Amino acid sequence: MTPLDPDMFHPACPSRVMPLRIGDKWTAMVVLCLEHGPRRFTELRAPLRTITPKVLAETLRAMERDGLVTRTAYDENPPRVEYALTPLGRSLLTLVAAARSWSEEHLDELLAARKSHERRAGADVVPPA
Repeated sequence: MTPLDPDMFHPACPSRVMPLRIGDKWTAMVVLCLEHGPRRFTELRAPLRTITPKVLAETLRAMERDGLVTRTAYDENPPRVEYALTPLGRSLLTLVAAARSWSEEHLDELLAARKSHERRAGADVVPPA
């Protein structure tokens, strides 16, 4: 066994600034929603049915900060804002496709592991007296 690299969790480590955190489903889903062109906020909410407006706004702001999306406000009445992938954001499509492929290949194993864990965790729970 090799020892852990002391710089593994260094503040300058690239993994600390990754725009796609493992388990952050919203960023990947927004990338997929914007794959075929710009969309308005409400157009993004439709396919992302369970996302709250607050979480979507936070996700879009973080993606804009990281250079993954552009936000274009049009001077119209009523105001119109569109979000679009940047070339950097578009480069994530390959990564998202790989993650989706892995998930499809290992879905049965993943679900079985979760079910097994829930059964074990449930066995540890002592019913109230």
